[in-house]
Amino acid sequence: MLPLFFARRYFFSSACRSVIHLISGLSVVAVAVPVAAMIVLLSVFNGFESFVKANCSAFDADLTVLPREGRTFAAQDIDTARLSRIPGVGAFSFILEQSALLEHDGRQATATVRGVDDRYGEVFPLREAVASGFADVRIGDIERLVIGRGMAYLLGIRSLADADVDLYAVRRGTFSSLLPVANYTRRSVPVGGVFSIDADSEQTYVLASLRLAQSLFSHRGRVSALSVRVSPDADPLAVRQEVGRVAGQEFEVRTRYEMRASFYRIMTYEKWGIFFIALLVLVVASFSIVGSLAMLIVDKRDDIRTLGALGAGRSLVRAVFRAEGLLICGVGAVGGVLLGVGASLAQQYFGFIKIPAETFLIESYPVEFRLPDLLIVIAAFAVVAYVLSTVTVRSMIKKTC
Repeated sequence: MLPLFFARRYFFSSACRSVIHLISGLSVVAVAVPVAAMIVLLSVFNGFESFVKANCSAFDADLTVLPREGRTFAAQDIDTARLSRIPGVGAFSFILEQSALLEHDGRQATATVRGVDDRYGEVFPLREAVASGFADVRIGDIERLVIGRGMAYLLGIRSLADADVDLYAVRRGTFSSLLPVANYTRRSVPVGGVFSIDADSEQTYVLASLRLAQSLFSHRGRVSALSVRVSPDADPLAVRQEVGRVAGQEFEVRTRYEMRASFYRIMTYEKWGIFFIALLVLVVASFSIVGSLAMLIVDKRDDIRTLGALGAGRSLVRAVFRAEGLLICGVGAVGGVLLGVGASLAQQYFGFIKIPAETFLIESYPVEFRLPDLLIVIAAFAVVAYVLSTVTVRSMIKKTC
């Protein structure tokens, strides 16, 4: 307690206001700003991460059943009656995915055509993402496509009134070098709806009926995956285990995050890359504490001699100035935490800072404050502050004067 008492007197004393006190105040500011910046940066990244995950859910099911061998399987290979009786299974839908060439009015683009059955809307919240038109891919015997806004732009589609798209898929089992057109299956289908989610999904996926996809890709009665929606009150791990047991050893069950494992892994690496870059900035800014402590030790040589005459050892003197350095860091950290948390929560709930883009899906920068990130920032800064204070004091005080 004695070192902290001396440190408080040196830091808060109003009897003497010198340039050293000014430098100490600037050190507090130099510490507070990077700490606040780290909290805000991590919160903004959390917001974008949650936003991307929420929007990707339009094409990633809670659980996806895939064949262990091959790309397709017969739909009857999975007992859907038993699957529907599993507690926690909200809905399921068969899909068939394969790449195809799209052409409209002389413009061409490649896309992943996803054939979906009539229960697709129960698994994926697609209707919420449809910006114009309808989400239905089939009305009676009339086939329709639902494409992304980015794909519509690539194909030059300006209106759904006259938007027929030609689909070309490689015909399985045949090849003719003399007549290349015979190697492709062609279907002309009108566009019935346009969805808007994110740039990558909008330029990647095209939705069609399962019947059309099976005919286009020559996969009669076959599908590439079974998508399962887990009920909100169910345990996803338990449901996954039961779905895998019903599906059998020939199939594997993946979660939404396992389907895009590399994507989410990259997002995690980016987040902590930003964290360490910000930490490096904080370390550089914290070197102002070194100068502040060094000047304070030089200024307090008489006090150090007095303490030595009173019987204070070298360890006590070092503890006093180490406490002074930690006090400067602590005041700066508290100010930075208050500033960073306050700014993050204000943006999270009120959205003061807007995104200057009319076509983006959100109006303001997404922010999500998380307590574990705050604790990590505080722990990292505490280590930096202790190391800098200890090394500075140990190098400046070689012996008790």
